[in-house]
Amino acid sequence: MAHYRAAESKREQFRRYLEKAGVLDSLTNVLVALYEETEKPNNALEFIRQHLGTAGPDSADVESLRLELTELQQKYDLLVEENRELRNRLLQYEPPAEDRGAE
Repeated sequence: MAHYRAAESKREQFRRYLEKAGVLDSLTNVLVALYEETEKPNNALEFIRQHLGTAGPDSADVESLRLELTELQQKYDLLVEENRELRNRLLQYEPPAEDRGAE
């Protein structure tokens, strides 16, 4: 019996902790909002995440950032290649630094 009371006491402490932290109120409010929705969302978990404020970035935002990243990566690659070509052309007209010091 003592083991049962200890487990119950831990549960009660945890429940009070959640209540004190406002977690129970927040969860209750979100679940009530979900219950009161006339058209239930296809993804209830996503609904809960959005209403708790823990939702990740919007998928449209993520897609636009991926597109921007791809474009910037392509520009970077072009600039690196252009830099390499210009260095090679410069070396054709200027001797390496070691050769200039000997003159």
